[in-house]
Amino acid sequence: MRDLPLPLALTARLLPVAVLACAGWALSSGPQAASPAGEDSAKDTASGPVSTSESAPSTSAASRTYTKAPSPCSGITTKTVKSLVPGAKTAGKEIASTDESVRRTCSWNALKGFDYRWLDVSYEIQETDDKAETSYKNRVTEQSGGGAVPGLGDAAYSVVNLTTEKKQQTREGVVYVRVSNALVVVTYNGSDFESQKAPSTDEINKGAIKAAKEAVAVLEDAR
Repeated sequence: MRDLPLPLALTARLLPVAVLACAGWALSSGPQAASPAGEDSAKDTASGPVSTSESAPSTSAASRTYTKAPSPCSGITTKTVKSLVPGAKTAGKEIASTDESVRRTCSWNALKGFDYRWLDVSYEIQETDDKAETSYKNRVTEQSGGGAVPGLGDAAYSVVNLTTEKKQQTREGVVYVRVSNALVVVTYNGSDFESQKAPSTDEINKGAIKAAKEAVAVLEDAR
């Protein structure tokens, strides 16, 4: 067979390459071309159902059982007010708050003879259970020498401290309780201005816990 002239020979060699290139272009950019890597999965994600784990936050982080605080002056029964704060007006006095949906406090105090007693009940509403738990733990950490109160709320802690100013003693008990995304804080203290002594630790601690149990019951009833 006679050899082809150089231009014709070059054309013959390049022709198969050109045909393959055109075929490859048709497959890659034609109407039946496959999607680029990752594009199909992206479309599936956009149009298909989103998994629960990706679309919703964890239950503990999103939980919000309470949206507002109950009336704090209704947190303690008349009988308990008379017992813990003799001589006080049983209706109590609500302390002004910048945002009543977040925090509400009621106070009872009285001086009967030489015995003085003061009782505060506060309800604080956090955005989530997690934030309430963090706030609770921070407060408990700041108060040393107390102990847990079993069976009260999701967690409860009681602490009693004695202070002396100009020989006058005052003993104060504080109970912190977490219930879901709410905190209940009860403060109860007393002094005897005749003897300059304070009530016993047992009296103050039991009084504070009794008030806390009633305040938590009111909160739970408002759920």
